[in-house]
Amino acid sequence: MSVLNMMERMTPYVIAGEKMPVDKMDLADHLCWQLNQLDPAADAARHQIMSELFGTVHSDTFIKGGFHCDYGFNIHFQGYAWVNYNCSILDTSPVTIGAGAFIAPQVVFACSAHPLLATQRVDEGLMTSAPITLADNVWIGAGSVIMGGVTIGTSSIIGAGSVVNKDIPAGVVAMGSPCKVYRKVTEADRINLKK
Repeated sequence: MSVLNMMERMTPYVIAGEKMPVDKMDLADHLCWQLNQLDPAADAARHQIMSELFGTVHSDTFIKGGFHCDYGFNIHFQGYAWVNYNCSILDTSPVTIGAGAFIAPQVVFACSAHPLLATQRVDEGLMTSAPITLADNVWIGAGSVIMGGVTIGTSSIIGAGSVVNKDIPAGVVAMGSPCKVYRKVTEADRINLKK
């Protein structure tokens, strides 16, 4: 199996970091740089660069400045998404972002990690990777880190500054480091607009 095939699968893997496709990372660096240099009003140019970076991208996917990713081709937007300032996605495995996603500033998605043993991490240069999945209508609070292998259920909210290292079920508010379910989202959370 090729490295690219391994990277695109929804299963975790271990690899020597030197085998990762540097040419594809260099292309992503260049496209992210271009994206981050654009005038905020340059919608057509922004969509064109995002299409080159991600392959298919919905017209209602918005990415603010300071965005970085490792490869781009492994990031899959399922519909409307708002990615706020200074977000990073280490997409050494697939990152699926459901429709209706709100991703606050300074959020990191980290599919990749390294072994705990220094001999494996430094001497052997090993790295690990696992996919990340956000279901539809997920909101990730500012400064949160989503670790590889995590799935966040439909309509859940991750509180600011959380480190999500385990799956989060649908329809809950979860927060903390490590992130834990705090409570369910209920009708009592509705904001009443006064006229």
